[in-house]
Amino acid sequence: MILFFYLIRFLKAEGVTNFVFQEMLKAMRVMDDRIVHALNTTVPTASFSGKVDAVQTCKQLYESLMEAHQNRDRAIKACIAEKSELVGQLREERAKDGDNLEVIKQLRKEQTNLKLMQSELNVEEVVNDRSLKVFFERCRIHYMPPRVKRSSV
Repeated sequence: MILFFYLIRFLKAEGVTNFVFQEMLKAMRVMDDRIVHALNTTVPTASFSGKVDAVQTCKQLYESLMEAHQNRDRAIKACIAEKSELVGQLREERAKDGDNLEVIKQLRKEQTNLKLMQSELNVEEVVNDRSLKVFFERCRIHYMPPRVKRSSV
């Protein structure tokens, strides 16, 4: 959550480079990268099921996972919106002065950055699907999230 607000503040103040954007997403994806470890250390196996509240543990893990997914989605979309606005401004400048090579060069650079950010939405979908698959494989007998219950009925 803190990284999300830092990214948005940084984006508005400085603009975001590809490197900063990628590093922020990498940091925000730590939970998804460590989902297997989190499940192995918090959700009990059958032999230890009486010692830990698996329902509550799975519920908390699911809620944390959903919050992380939503924060990343908002961060990516905020970056895309900011870059789109910049690309629009550069297009207007190019329309006024089509011979200005600096503007053309900057426009191409920002369009490339925008495409990279847009492609991150696809990457995010894959990361989210993978994390949820692992979660459901391990927690399905303990906890079924409300959205899943409704859609399967």
